[in-house]
Amino acid sequence: MNLYRLDAPAAAVAAALGAEAGDDPWRGDYVAPGRPAPVIVGDGRGGTRRYLRPKLWGVPPPPRGTQPITTVRNLASPFWIGTLRHAELRCLVPATSFALWSGAAGARRQYWASLPGQPIFAFVGIHRQGEEWPSFALLTTEPNGLLERHGAATMPVILHPEDQDRWLTAEWRDAARLVAAYPGHLMELGPTPP
Repeated sequence: MNLYRLDAPAAAVAAALGAEAGDDPWRGDYVAPGRPAPVIVGDGRGGTRRYLRPKLWGVPPPPRGTQPITTVRNLASPFWIGTLRHAELRCLVPATSFALWSGAAGARRQYWASLPGQPIFAFVGIHRQGEEWPSFALLTTEPNGLLERHGAATMPVILHPEDQDRWLTAEWRDAARLVAAYPGHLMELGPTPP
């Protein structure tokens, strides 16, 4: 996945996901690698306060890498496990839809996946602060049946609202259980963003 939308201003995003927007200037737009977008971070002390913070999509690569990393799939990788074990480095990535391509080469069509029951939802992410740039990456998993039928090899991890605090505060073995495909029957695909 390399494109999603967050078609809501910062205040609406913060209200929908129980965060404090502060003076985040987000007005709603698309997000692609290397572009800034708001993410939601916890207070870092195991509390329940959440804050909207602007970050760039794509964390710095490992030492031998050359391109920023936008998605994390191998949760056991030594490069990621240190970050994942620290709840204060996990984040929620607000979205209203995300893009996927379907069809044979030369006849591919873009579709937009959304959650009709949650106009603003949250991907699972990790974030970094104080390195080369404040940044984030999304966690991905096996696709659900709906997305797999449309050619997706992976999908972003989407949280049910009741699991969001758990992702931000739980011990890693517990939080890792949330890394699963979101049910396809709760999603909708269309040719344009909703």
